[in-house]
Amino acid sequence: MSVIEALAKRRTIYQLNKELPVSTDKVIETVKEVTELVPDAFNMKSARAVVVTGAKQDELWDRIYDAFGGKVAREKIDGFKAAAGTILYFYDETVVKGLQDQFPLYATNFPVWANQANGMLQINIWTALRELGVGANLQHYNPVIDDAVKAMFDLPESWKLIAQMPFGGIVAEPDAKEKEDISKRVLVFD
Repeated sequence: MSVIEALAKRRTIYQLNKELPVSTDKVIETVKEVTELVPDAFNMKSARAVVVTGAKQDELWDRIYDAFGGKVAREKIDGFKAAAGTILYFYDETVVKGLQDQFPLYATNFPVWANQANGMLQINIWTALRELGVGANLQHYNPVIDDAVKAMFDLPESWKLIAQMPFGGIVAEPDAKEKEDISKRVLVFD
C-alpha cells in the first residue's frame, strides 16, 4: 500500500469495540516502531506515548468523565471507553526546556516543534493502525484531564498531554469522505 493509499484509508472512526483484528502486542509494537521512526527538530525526541488497554482503559475514561464533573455527555465518553485501548500523546517539557537553554536563539520555536513532531507521531500511528485494520479517533480533553491522567499512571509533571486516541475493532465504517476543491488550500506558482 502506498503512503497516499494508507492516508486515504485512515479515517476518524467513532464506533469501536474491544475486539482487535490483531493482538494487543502487535498494536504496542507498532506504536513503539512508529515512535522511533518519526522525526523531530534537533532530534529532540520529546514525544511520549502511553498505551492503555484492559481494565485501565475503562478506568481511564471513567476518570476523564469524572474530571468534567458531569459536564460532558456520558454516552460520548462511553463510546471511547468501548474501545480496546487508548494512546495518550505527550511531549516532555524537560527535553524542550533543555534545548531552549542550549539553543537560546531558537528557544521560542522548541515548543512549536515539539507539537509538530507530536502531530506527525499521531498521524503516523493512526495510519499504521489503520493498515492493521484497527480503527481510531483523536480526542482533546486536555488540559481538563491532565492531573487525573498523570496521577493515574504516575507520570512526570513535565509530560504535557496533547491528545487521546481511542483505538479498537471497527464496528461501522464512516461515511464516504466528500472530495474538496483542494485548489482553495494549495496554491501553485511556476
